[in-house]
Amino acid sequence: MTTRLNPYIIFPHSAEDALQLYQRVFGGTVTITHFSQYGLADTPDADKVMHGQLETPTGFTLMCGDTPTGMAYEPGRNMAISLSGNEPEQLRAWFEALADGGQVAVPLEKQLWGDEFGQVIDRFGVVWVVDIHDDAASAHEGVDDSEM
Repeated sequence: MTTRLNPYIIFPHSAEDALQLYQRVFGGTVTITHFSQYGLADTPDADKVMHGQLETPTGFTLMCGDTPTGMAYEPGRNMAISLSGNEPEQLRAWFEALADGGQVAVPLEKQLWGDEFGQVIDRFGVVWVVDIHDDAASAHEGVDDSEM
């Protein structure tokens, strides 16, 4: 069982470019999933990054995505702390504890990529995203973009 904590950066529509820069700076492997890969090919979000991830040789992970249509991009509030893994009971408990006195922005529930996902803003204004991996689906990990 594995649980991770890492930064998650939200971009207006430049996540892919940012990942290319961070890969040049830190090295490592980039994976990218676009909204078009989940049935949204005929939408304005089709070429936006739904989820991008850089795994560096030094062991840290940086995650990011583009702001989908209908959600506001808020500079200064475009970062979150991501808790992810395959320990559902622990991750659900953390989600509930962080929501206590805070605000649930996205309920923790099954998403189209197969994982349970939710977002909470704790009572101090810190944004947290929780992703409980569905190991059977494993679609969350994205698509290897070896041309980057």
